Amino acid sequence: MKNQDQISVIGLSSNPVITYSPIVMPVSGRPADMHLKVSAPVSGNNLPIVILSHGHGASTYLSSLRGLAPLTEFFSSKGFIVIQPTHPDAKLLGLDTTGPEGGLFLKSRAKDIHFILDNLDHILARVPGLEHRADKSQVSAIGHSLGALTVGMLAGAEVTDTLGETISLAETRLKALVMIGAPGGPEGLNGDFALTHYPVLKGINYTSMSLPTLVINGDRDINLNFSNVENWRADPYYQSPVQSSLLTVFGAEHIYGGISGWDVAETTDESPQLVAFLCESILAYIRSAMDPSDKSWAELQKDLQNDPDAKARIDNK
Repeated sequence: MKNQDQISVIGLSSNPVITYSPIVMPVSGRPADMHLKVSAPVSGNNLPIVILSHGHGASTYLSSLRGLAPLTEFFSSKGFIVIQPTHPDAKLLGLDTTGPEGGLFLKSRAKDIHFILDNLDHILARVPGLEHRADKSQVSAIGHSLGALTVGMLAGAEVTDTLGETISLAETRLKALVMIGAPGGPEGLNGDFALTHYPVLKGINYTSMSLPTLVINGDRDINLNFSNVENWRADPYYQSPVQSSLLTVFGAEHIYGGISGWDVAETTDESPQLVAFLCESILAYIRSAMDPSDKSWAELQKDLQNDPDAKARIDNK
């Protein structure tokens, strides 16, 4: 368990939150019912919403609605309703991975977010007392790893699957889109493991992105199973033709200090300070995306530019 000093470091407040799970919803054509977790502050109205998309990975439970606890707890304590689906690729579901979508279920993942947006009223109504406290016009999406590709697809990235179908599922209802550690473009996909097990990643096209996005890249996030190209995971920023931002986090590996869960074995760069910085940076971006008069993102960029020991760099285009 983290002590109080560490809790303050990672940015968690004392604001109480509630968590309601599971919400189980049948979805036509989906290979399994959708399981959702909703977290929210116990008080407050006009609460904005964040949808979190988990990664793929080898973990049984972290790659599901049970993962990304640091992000969930942070944003719910900051006044957001946080909705987390378990996507069909989750290991705990044990679904057939030899079907047309393969083991990553990319199309189903993006459609999960569409379903949540289409059914926000029904989802929120399942949580006692929450339905009328939400601002359903202010919805953002954050994804990590494969979840980042899911968010990229919502931003307009197209994926051509192994059967030749081009999947295009841009979602304009989202106010902010945040991609943390996304797979890069097919040009740098040179790891034998990924090419063998996840050939659909060769069909990613970030040049079709049509919505502004925050791309987050750790400058030490290199996995030879996927690519040996430095900053490969920054490709969505460089290849997207639209106005976007890139947050390059110095010293960060793929779990960014531990965002997938508390004290988990898959974290190779454990750092409560890094988790806190990442959470605060994403919050600044989302606040400014929701409200054009908000200067949080511009102020963060100024602070980083003026800090000789800055934890990151921001590029904009």
